[in-house]
Amino acid sequence: MSAMRIHGRCAAPGFALGPIHRVVARRGSYQPSGSPKTEAARLAAAIASALATLEASMGEANGEARDMLGFQVVMLADAALAERAFHAIEAGDRADQAWATALDQEIAGYLDSTEEYFRARASDLRDIKARVSDCLTGASQQAIPRGAVVVADDLPPSQFLATDWTDSALLLRSGSPTSHVAILARARGVPMVVGLNGDLAAGRFAAVDAAAGAVIIDPSPEERQLFAVRRQAEVEARRDVALRVNEPALTANGERISVLLNISDPRELEALDPATCDGIGLVRTELLFEGRSLPDEERQLAVYRRIAEWAGSLPTTIRTLDAGGDKPIPGLTPEGESNPFLGLRGVRLTLAHPQVFRTQLRALARAAAHGAIEVMIPMIAVPRELNAVRKLMDEVVLELEREGKQHRRPPLGMMVEVPSAAIAIDRFDADFYSIGSNDLVQYVVAAGRDIAAVADLAKADEEAVLRLIVNVVDHGVRTSRKVSLCGDAGGDPAIIPALLICGVRQLSMSPALVASAKAAIAAFRMTSRD
Repeated sequence: MSAMRIHGRCAAPGFALGPIHRVVARRGSYQPSGSPKTEAARLAAAIASALATLEASMGEANGEARDMLGFQVVMLADAALAERAFHAIEAGDRADQAWATALDQEIAGYLDSTEEYFRARASDLRDIKARVSDCLTGASQQAIPRGAVVVADDLPPSQFLATDWTDSALLLRSGSPTSHVAILARARGVPMVVGLNGDLAAGRFAAVDAAAGAVIIDPSPEERQLFAVRRQAEVEARRDVALRVNEPALTANGERISVLLNISDPRELEALDPATCDGIGLVRTELLFEGRSLPDEERQLAVYRRIAEWAGSLPTTIRTLDAGGDKPIPGLTPEGESNPFLGLRGVRLTLAHPQVFRTQLRALARAAAHGAIEVMIPMIAVPRELNAVRKLMDEVVLELEREGKQHRRPPLGMMVEVPSAAIAIDRFDADFYSIGSNDLVQYVVAAGRDIAAVADLAKADEEAVLRLIVNVVDHGVRTSRKVSLCGDAGGDPAIIPALLICGVRQLSMSPALVASAKAAIAAFRMTSRD
């Protein structure tokens, strides 16, 4: 059989060679009871069981995986998701059919969205649908063999997390580079291509160059040998980089660059050596707020203190609640905003809920007594927002003094992710600045970071974005204030040289990206202009 070449979009780079394994739909059986009351009880029990499994898995996960599962927990815990299904059961439908129909309608709504971010979340809804359906029918998830080139229409995050991806790759007919599975694939180094069409029959052999979005079906012996060599070279390069991950990040001519970590949960730090980094540049606190109730002060204090104690004398920058936009929290973020990215999000949301904000600031000030904690405020657009936060922090510190509770007033910095802040940065009297490249890019070039059709515009190395970064860095130098960058660009080897030329000397990133980022820094040679 002659070789066939097909192309899609890269979701995670890498090379792979192996037999194609197709993932088929799970199957089970369901025996209806004939009683609407019993059917409703069965569905309620299945949802509770699926939710308990999700929460248990979330408790064992960390990093991106924990974020993914947390998103599903929030969705499944929302009673509105199953409302249609329970109405259908009252009208006489059986539980399995009512659930499937209701979720199919919900999925269709996400797929019809004009924003790719929401289309990508359809995969999570399919996963939720399957989890509850499995509880109703007794179906089990199909095992995926190690070393296979896995082909599916789409793949739920739960199945990705349950698979050993050693020497494997993932090819999807649909899917998105912004999906949760794609994020997991990049973090774990699994080659992944989406948007593929062609004969991807089980049993055929495939060679995958995911960075190019290229797949060769039934490659010739010469092509197999070439791919094997390229894959081995990639493996050796990764190994070489990993061996030096604990070394300081130095440019080719010896200038030290600070490499910091982005984390969402203290469990991410358990397997990490503090020597890999120069501190923590971003602690996302959103996950604390994704349960069924808002966390109290003591729970928050325990989490922040645990992170600070891991870092020791290294700086630990904790961002206050950054909800809204693509990170809704039931009961806190408003529903029905025409454009959530321009609505009540970040600091706007927390200032609108002062009691929630005060609780978090109290916990942060108390945790600061146990480490080098710094507090960072997201989505600052005008100086009065920063001033309002500073006033609230003053009140919180005074309260703690009166109560005799151990505390320390932490430095108060801000995210620079809104163009108005980057342009007029001299008007913002923050203790430090952290550039959030993700939002800054999409607001500057008016291109959603999750929309594939405008992906070529939504890049951090666009000239307009770089000029704003230079403006912020120069202000930091003039005023002796720290400037870091904590968006996706900070860990992207292709963008790092441009950031270093702009004067950025502190980069914060996912722990999984530290090794490749240090390699990119080591390959860069500073000049007098840089």
